[in-house]
Amino acid sequence: MPTIATVATPKLDTHTLFEDAQAIFTGALFVSLALVLFGQVGLMTGGTAGAAFLLHYATGISLGKLFFAINIPFYLFAWRRMGREFTFKTFVAISLLSAMTEWSPRLFAIDRLHPAYAAVLGGLLLGSGCLFLARHRASLGGATIVSLYLQRTKGWRAGKIQMVIDCSIVLLALWVVPAAEVAYSVLGAVVMNLFIAVNHKPGRYAVL
Repeated sequence: MPTIATVATPKLDTHTLFEDAQAIFTGALFVSLALVLFGQVGLMTGGTAGAAFLLHYATGISLGKLFFAINIPFYLFAWRRMGREFTFKTFVAISLLSAMTEWSPRLFAIDRLHPAYAAVLGGLLLGSGCLFLARHRASLGGATIVSLYLQRTKGWRAGKIQMVIDCSIVLLALWVVPAAEVAYSVLGAVVMNLFIAVNHKPGRYAVL
């Protein structure tokens, strides 16, 4: 039986370029599917994607273009606080997501979709996609950058921080989106952030 002195501290493996690429692509794809589901039934999400949805519903400008534009100011914060690698991967993830969100509706169509199902499935897809990205030192910008930064520096749960931000943004949609869709959107935000809170605990995965 080894003593404390003889137990070696596990060495974290660095991800290869291919591992990073597949995680960022898969994460962006999962999130783009969630956004398509939400858009199909008029739901919302939080963070910068939620802000993009609000502007999309209010102006008719495409979601992908708005999402890419809204995230531009957050790159400076990420560069200063999270490092060049994180910022570059985040830029790639956001660019991929913006492009996928633009093109996905042209590649498949959904004939029937209940808002509750879209909220739960979309929330799980969002949570999974964000977790893939976080474990490979990337994010989808905005509130995610801030929540991951606070988790790294303060030890606060990224999922709980994100949940507060996301639910606040979704509630602002009451001025643009019908109350029923807002309620389903809150359900999606809770599902997403509970998933992240359970699966992204400080100290369990040293990803940042």
